[in-house]
Amino acid sequence: MSQQNTYSDQLEERLIQFAVRVIQMSAELPKTSIGKHIALQILRSGTSPAPNYAEVRGAESRSDFIHKLRIVQKELNETSVWLRIVLKIVAEKPENIVAILAENRELAKIISASVKMARTRSAGPN
Repeated sequence: MSQQNTYSDQLEERLIQFAVRVIQMSAELPKTSIGKHIALQILRSGTSPAPNYAEVRGAESRSDFIHKLRIVQKELNETSVWLRIVLKIVAEKPENIVAILAENRELAKIISASVKMARTRSAGPN
């Protein structure tokens, strides 16, 4: 059995690592009502791309594949907004948030390109 990871395996692992970073960052948010609200929101959106991408990999059709990829894309977009909000209100360790935001943007670009490619392929001959 090959030890080499496929591109999909690597992307899923990046999404998992991203989720872990979001979890760790959200645990450091203030324990105020506002901090708890933001932590819950960012936990929901920031941890969902990885399991949703696992669903993409098991898509039953091209349209199902595209639909599920778009869900990953939407969750990454929402997480980006929450990260930008956190960056504006948290004074401590902004470099950590900037790094997570940069990874979020890279992942969003990859998923966006995947959606575009899948749509192009679905429009062409099968």
